Order: sequence, then structure tokens, then C-alpha cells
Amino acid sequence: MKLFRYRFEGKTLPGVAVDDRHYDLSQHLADIDRAFFEQQLIDRVGALLQSGNLPEITGAIDFDAPVYRPGKIVCIGLNYRRHAAESGMAVPTEPILFFKAASSITGPFDNIVIPRNSQKTDWEVELALVIGKDARYVDAQEAMDYVGGYVLHNDVSERAFQLERGGQWVKGKSCDSFAPIGPYIVTPDEIEDPHKLRLWLSLNGEMLQDGNTSDFIFDIPTVISYVSQFMTLEAGDIISTGTPQGVGLGFDPPRYLKAGDVIALGIDGIGEARQHVVAYPE
Repeated sequence: MKLFRYRFEGKTLPGVAVDDRHYDLSQHLADIDRAFFEQQLIDRVGALLQSGNLPEITGAIDFDAPVYRPGKIVCIGLNYRRHAAESGMAVPTEPILFFKAASSITGPFDNIVIPRNSQKTDWEVELALVIGKDARYVDAQEAMDYVGGYVLHNDVSERAFQLERGGQWVKGKSCDSFAPIGPYIVTPDEIEDPHKLRLWLSLNGEMLQDGNTSDFIFDIPTVISYVSQFMTLEAGDIISTGTPQGVGLGFDPPRYLKAGDVIALGIDGIGEARQHVVAYPE
């Protein structure tokens, strides 16, 4: 099944999608958030679907981010071999970790706002995963049991803030609107192999990223196990697994976003999204 959150009459409501049909869950669930995963409510959603009593949503859906304010967004840097090569950096010997602020999360079709004083705002299509239960010192062999679902993420990045402002990538990763995610959290049973997924991104109709998770340097079990050695991964947290080749920084000369640009992106089996780029409103 596919979990989502949508805006309706000034509220954000939970929903579930099966076979391209969308159903409202708001009479049964408060939200899709940390508590949802902590309480293992996914089984309840399955039972509600089988009951056949959920109201179907008709018409256009205004998707919000599919999980509400995770405690943290942990990102893996340089996790595709070809992306490391285009960045001119050595293949990491251990996963590179950085954070994005939860305040950067937006819906999958919301605008990307170029921040004030930005000259180098960039794009990064990524497969992200939502942690399904608290994880501490997890063995790689058991790590997939902690995946609550998969989600599409555009890890928008301001390269000057990230690389030219005295260290700490988080400065270039956490601006408002820099984490469009969704539209769906896709449950693991729907994904045969998350290490064989095509992911792509186009800018104004030009395909710029076209990669596959088979190019991972560190696979998902390794990443979950590694991160859990340094911090508790709480239910509802997000891990974003890195981006393939084709980011703006990797072009010669580099290419960056400007107001009026339109980004489309997607991952096979996970979903597609579209974002318009706008200037910061002065």
C-alpha cells in the first residue's frame, strides 16, 4: 500500500492508496507521524482497507509531505560511484553523514524557494526510507526489518552554503523548501528490490539525472546499521540514501537553478513529483 497526507479545507489529512485509488483515513488516524510508526498502525490500515468502508477521495489531490515532521532527516553523501566521480571526490570508505532540518520538508508539488543570497541552488533526486521502529546498534543482517517504507526525495542543496561557508554541509541542505518528499510512503512489500530501482530527474524537460540504486556504494542494510551505531533512529525518522550522477555541480561549467525552472523527478514504483522554482519573496 501507499500512505500519503493531503490538504483539504485547511487541514492535512492521512490517506492510503491501492491500485491508483485513494482513500481517506482521517476518521481512523490522527496523522502519519512518529506515533503512527511507533504504534505499528500500518496493520490497522491494512484491516481498514480490507473492510471496504473507507471513503474514496475523488478529484485532484493536494499532496502534502507523506510523513509529518520526522525527528531527523539523516542523509548519506556521495553514495553513488558515478556521483562521487563527477564531484571529483574519492569513493568514501565509510558512509558520509549529514542532516537536513525537518523545517525544510515540503510537499512533492510545492515550490522550491531559492534562498536569499543564493547563487548555486542545485537538485538531487534520492531514494529515502522511513524508519518503522526505533533502531539502536542494529546488525546489517536485521536492518531491513526497520524499514517502514520508501519515499521520493529531492535533496535540494545550495552549494556555496554547503561547500564555501566554513564547513558543515547542513547549512546548504536545510533552507526552507529544500526537502520536497512524496507523494507516497510505499510499504516494503511493494518493492521487490530497493537496490534495483531507476531514479531520474529532468529540468525544464531535459533529462539530467538517470541512475539506478544498483550504483550504491553502501547498500540500505549497511546504511541503517552504520547510522544506528552513532544515534538512535526513531520511528518516523528519514534516511536519504544519496543521489546519482547528473547534479548541477557536476557539469562543466556548473548549472544551477533559477526562478521559473521546473523540476520533474521520480523513482520506479515509488512515485513522481514536480516542483516549480521561485525566487525568495523579498
